[in-house]
Amino acid sequence: MSTPSSSPVVVLPRGLARRALAAAIVAVAAVPLACTRVTAQPSPSSLAPTASTVRNAPMAAEAAPAPFTVRVVGTGRPVLLIPGLMSGPDVWDASVAHLKAGHQLHVVHLAGFAGAPAAPGADFLDRVRDGLLAYVADMRARGLERPVIVGHSLGGFLAYAVASAQPDAVAGVVAVDGLPFFAALGDPAATPESVGPTAAAMRGMFAGLSPEQLAAQTRPGLPTLMRDTANVARAVEWARTSDPATVGQAMAEMLTTDLRPAVAAIRAPVLQIVAAGSAPTAEVRAMLRDRYAAQVASVPRHEVIVAERAYHFVMLDDPAFFHATLDAFLSRVPAPAAGPAR
Repeated sequence: MSTPSSSPVVVLPRGLARRALAAAIVAVAAVPLACTRVTAQPSPSSLAPTASTVRNAPMAAEAAPAPFTVRVVGTGRPVLLIPGLMSGPDVWDASVAHLKAGHQLHVVHLAGFAGAPAAPGADFLDRVRDGLLAYVADMRARGLERPVIVGHSLGGFLAYAVASAQPDAVAGVVAVDGLPFFAALGDPAATPESVGPTAAAMRGMFAGLSPEQLAAQTRPGLPTLMRDTANVARAVEWARTSDPATVGQAMAEMLTTDLRPAVAAIRAPVLQIVAAGSAPTAEVRAMLRDRYAAQVASVPRHEVIVAERAYHFVMLDDPAFFHATLDAFLSRVPAPAAGPAR
């Protein structure tokens, strides 16, 4: 397990600062800090262990449309896979192929991103978090073990929110270049209040974009997020088929949320993966690692691993490293007892 070293407050080099902003636009969001009790009700749909299906997220009868759907693939120990902002569930395709022989993969597709219909309403990420908690409760009620949650960027932040809201809900957390408070990566002194005006401006700007304009805004930042540029065209298509208003809303919620105090409640083991491939020197990589490690320092059982070659999309840039790291983590996480079958 990792304990971060202390370091002075410094500003990231311009290239990494640009990466941080681009990541905010392309692949991250957050969940409001308030970790309220789940009010969403599980749907009656079956979660048979052998299923390969798509189902709506659980939600209350009077709630807005479901904030995500889930595709279930494979058999074995459950793993919940959550993509980043605007990313489609196919960002996990190689990981699904790698894991499905021994795991049951629950692949999330967030509403409003990459072709999924939007789910209008206030507190979008609050609804995603509560829906995920209800989904996991539904799994346990049907005899499935608590899942390990693997989330990229936005998904990692959602995993932190779920695991801190209900520490008994998950068996483990893997955050792939996702953080409890993304705004502090570029500026350690940032607070939800200090970034509030920026968040409000982003929300308004993105609400006024067309899908084509959203894709055009996204394209220039992608080479800073993807070392393997063969995936850029796919990411542009994710953006073009995303709902700009949902993107802006998620970004605003992310920028004004700080989950760092909340993650101390997480009891499951946590793996924080740091994407450092774009760092120009070993010194900058070490500084970047310290920034990430500081955000999870209060988690009782945590480990920080640096992806030396990969940019933000670790699972696409260096799948061999990612899958070996994920396999090792899964092998160390004790399998929890299954919930009561109904």
